[in-house]
Amino acid sequence: NYVAILFGILILNLICNSYLFQIIRDRINIHNSRSYFVWNSHPGTLVTFPQFSDILRDFPFHWRHLETSLRHNFTAVIYATLPVVSSSSPLFRLIKNLAKSSFISRIMVLWNGETAPPTVSNLPHVPVPVNIIQPPQKTISSRFHPHPLIQTDAILNLDEDAVLTTEEVEFAFKVWQSYPDRIVGYPARSHYWDDSKGSWGYTSKWTNQYSIILTGAAFYHRYYNYLYTYYLHNLLHKTVDQSQNCEDILMNFLVSHVTKLPPIKVTQRKQYKESMTSGGKTYPTPWNDSDHFLQRQACINSFVGTFGYMPLVRSSLRLDPVLFKDPVSNLRKRYRKLELDGGK
Repeated sequence: NYVAILFGILILNLICNSYLFQIIRDRINIHNSRSYFVWNSHPGTLVTFPQFSDILRDFPFHWRHLETSLRHNFTAVIYATLPVVSSSSPLFRLIKNLAKSSFISRIMVLWNGETAPPTVSNLPHVPVPVNIIQPPQKTISSRFHPHPLIQTDAILNLDEDAVLTTEEVEFAFKVWQSYPDRIVGYPARSHYWDDSKGSWGYTSKWTNQYSIILTGAAFYHRYYNYLYTYYLHNLLHKTVDQSQNCEDILMNFLVSHVTKLPPIKVTQRKQYKESMTSGGKTYPTPWNDSDHFLQRQACINSFVGTFGYMPLVRSSLRLDPVLFKDPVSNLRKRYRKLELDGGK
């Protein structure tokens, strides 16, 4: 009991000291000081940095109270590594599906492959800007870099082999507009406590609960890219960079740590990836590798050690379009093709 009390006092001191430093910083840098509204409303000042913006509507937390609205478009960021040599490649199909959306502002192909990146002329010709970006450092965390080309509130982060249709993308974006402080997407995973091992586990089993939405097909606010890059402890970045894995889990840790809320899954789609094929060659995928899951379990326990607690929150909520599965005329359904793809 004494140990628990002392530990609680230590945590309280750390929190108070953190706020004390923030107060001193705001008093010294008057031009960057936060308003009383930010100080007194969730999530507070510890995760609301004026270096990102001096306009509150640019953050995902307060827009409802400010009587303003989010920007009605999104930027798609596709993390790509495979050489693109065929118009039938997954990347080509994904770009074409994204470009059909009425809400797309820009498509960015984040090239992290070993070979030279394709040129824009090699990619499908679509009526939206397409940029090929090579990060200065080839780490998996580069997919969350706050690139200056990302000017929309919403980011749709995608793996190059994602198989979302235009309707699925637009429905997820509409849901995200109601929950801009959350991760909203398709592939769900969950964490659990393993009593036999005395540690946290990670599973992809299809259950009634989830706590993680993989960022291989998910929307989130661009501010989280800034927090991921500049707010998280170096040990967390080191764990991800050394394993070249778990960056999606870390982003979920971050968002749940800030909001104290779970992510949101949309529709019932289970499979959101296709085989990695390019130039007639099929590339191995890590998702079916047992070592992949063991590595992700190790990441979760490492993250918990650095955060000091488990921030992930479980949820049973899944959002579907109105009349999604109702036996009514297809003409009455806004997302008519979603029913055909949702069960895959």
